[in-house]
Amino acid sequence: MSTPASPADETTPVSALGQSGPDAVEAPDPRRWWALAVLAAAQLMIVLDASIVNIALPSAQEDLGISNADRQWVVTAYTLAFGGLLLLGGRIADYTGRKRTFIIGLLGFAGASALGGIASTQGLLFAARALQGGFAALMAPAALSIVTVMFTDPKERAKAFGVFGALAGGGAAIGLIIGGVLTEYASWRWCLLVNTPVAIIVALAAVPLVHESRAPGDTRYDIPGVLMSSLGLVSLVYGFTEAARAKNPGDRSDTSVQGWTHSTTITFLVIAAILLTAFVIWETRAKNPLLPLRIVLDRNRGGAYLAFLFVGAGLYAMFLFLTYYFQVNLGYSPLKAGFAFLPFSLGIIAMAGVVAQLLPRVGPRALMVPGLVMAALGMLWLTQISATTSYWTHVFPSQLIMSIGLACVFIPAASTALIGVGHHDAGVASAVLNTSQQIGGSLGTALLNTLFAGAVTAYLAAHVRSAQEAQQLGPDALIHGYHVAFFWGAVLFGCALLTSALLINAKKTDVPAEGAVAA
Repeated sequence: MSTPASPADETTPVSALGQSGPDAVEAPDPRRWWALAVLAAAQLMIVLDASIVNIALPSAQEDLGISNADRQWVVTAYTLAFGGLLLLGGRIADYTGRKRTFIIGLLGFAGASALGGIASTQGLLFAARALQGGFAALMAPAALSIVTVMFTDPKERAKAFGVFGALAGGGAAIGLIIGGVLTEYASWRWCLLVNTPVAIIVALAAVPLVHESRAPGDTRYDIPGVLMSSLGLVSLVYGFTEAARAKNPGDRSDTSVQGWTHSTTITFLVIAAILLTAFVIWETRAKNPLLPLRIVLDRNRGGAYLAFLFVGAGLYAMFLFLTYYFQVNLGYSPLKAGFAFLPFSLGIIAMAGVVAQLLPRVGPRALMVPGLVMAALGMLWLTQISATTSYWTHVFPSQLIMSIGLACVFIPAASTALIGVGHHDAGVASAVLNTSQQIGGSLGTALLNTLFAGAVTAYLAAHVRSAQEAQQLGPDALIHGYHVAFFWGAVLFGCALLTSALLINAKKTDVPAEGAVAA
């Protein structure tokens, strides 16, 4: 969920005396490991926020009266803002000062979290989540850039990035448990409010421990590119949402949805297509493009980015629908639901070391293709769940298979994203990988939630003859909707599989020693 830093050779350190320059050389900061603890705390907060909200979502939906069509905005408002502004956030940090950007991101994140925690309406919650994502897009690349600047020794830098990698896996697992505890014993609101004091403490600690640094060169920003890409992606997600919106919201007996042919749905999808096409054309001509196309048009790098986009699309939706299955259909408490997700996180953590050892020996495609086959099979296994199936015979093995498979995807894809990239483009190449995952998660959550809503409507229309039957068959309709969502999640994993098999042809000798830091 975070972007790798800009390369160290593009960095201009700023000394305590205020002198700076490309030739400035500073001894290693004796407090750099304390500073790493501060930066790691911020990284952990970002990782926790992604998983902690999933567990709280059913309670928040009920409390604020959020519709099934709109509930995905709690996730996508954050991921869209985070992924859409990540590249810009990295440039702002490089040009205006990484420490300054990091602290502003922390304080903004604290304020946005407080706003979300006290939200009295769904619109305010969605806005707060978008603000969280925007400030996280400042904080995450700044933190990793600072790590690159502070740790110039390759061994020390590897250890520092190892800390961030461990937090990406372990933090997600911790977030699931913390989210369960806070939702069950306090309120879903504390899943957001807990960030506020933590972010303020981290910001205060960063003032004396973190030194300022910035990159020299052209400091102009691609504002038109930011606007076209952001508005295009929001329009695309909104179009998906409109397709799942109730056709007659005032009539509770009518479960029909607007569908894909509704004028509002088509309008937003067309606007999205126009804006995103204009963005690509603009990026070919911009002097300082937000997304340098030379980065994504390479066969191997492009394959890694597409694979991450498809995996993110399927994976985020899996967490969303399993959360509702656990808490709504099986009656799990939020805490029990959090523990029910642990096999997935622990499986990835356990396999990460094995995959890291295998990658230099067999190359990326030999790991990614079978890994994605396993991920797709694990997702298809979830299409067999029901209100009476056992967790240990259905959910547990499917999560375990998916976690093993996806561990074989994340690490090779992160390394493939840097193949053939010089130091000048290393930061943006890594950032695009993380952006792909976040944008994929946004689009996948919105799309699969729409397909879920349509499947539930179709099931009720085919089986319900009276209001009493609607109440009785409601849980069955939800499970049918989960099945449809999991099936299309497997299809998205299949798209990642085809992408990896057809585009990624890098040899084991091509893989760089240091891969991108990705969630």
